[in-house]
Amino acid sequence: MRLLRFIPRLVLLILWIITALLCVIGVFPLASQRLRDSVTQGWSRALMWLCGVQVIIKGEPRKRPPFMLVANHVSWVDIFVLNSVCPTLFVAKNEVRRWPLLGWLAAGSGTVFIQRGRRSALGKASIQIRERFARGNVVGLFPEGTTSSGYDVGPFHSSLFQAAIDSGIDIQPVALRFLHTGARSDYVSFVGEQSMVQNIWRLLSTTGVAVEAVFLPVMPHADCFQQGRSHAAAHARQAIRKAVIAQAQSTSVTDSL
Repeated sequence: MRLLRFIPRLVLLILWIITALLCVIGVFPLASQRLRDSVTQGWSRALMWLCGVQVIIKGEPRKRPPFMLVANHVSWVDIFVLNSVCPTLFVAKNEVRRWPLLGWLAAGSGTVFIQRGRRSALGKASIQIRERFARGNVVGLFPEGTTSSGYDVGPFHSSLFQAAIDSGIDIQPVALRFLHTGARSDYVSFVGEQSMVQNIWRLLSTTGVAVEAVFLPVMPHADCFQQGRSHAAAHARQAIRKAVIAQAQSTSVTDSL
């Protein structure tokens, strides 16, 4: 049964990603920012539907860009969950660029790639982030720098918060809570020695996966500027962690995608 569910989903997923790549190559260079955002959001919603992931929105997503989204990191799915709610350009580790299809798509859609372990890479990434803010984009950041099981939140790296502070940009924290068959779960978390293929098998061969995206109160630029990046990062982590480790609530909601 799992194999019968996996194969058609995988075929549709590959076809959908190829379609998106063609769109990024052929349409995005000529399209307005509003059209690119609309396409990104619609495509991400469809992708989550094809993967069998229900996106549940909690809180109030900020409507007017530019701003920075800061979230805990559980899976490659996180990017598309957030994009299905708010079109976002993400900061990602350089290894993502080499992922088949998904990495090419990330590169073509304006992702800021950063090479971990090199101090000079932070400066280059900050410049690119500020450029995207100047163009009116939303920039997404996973300050843990790696994925987790989703039950807790690791330490935050504060360096790239400075790009938002320097650009006069507000920051909105988002807590991502993964569920499987109605309960909090790490079943589809992308952690440990698991490969991308193994993780995709888990996701596409099961049912009942949902992700709660909890949009927390916006952190105004004035407060972040006054506190400095380290305190701003600590405040964002504290807010996200509180929501992540909270006892899972009922998965029945009125506002889901």
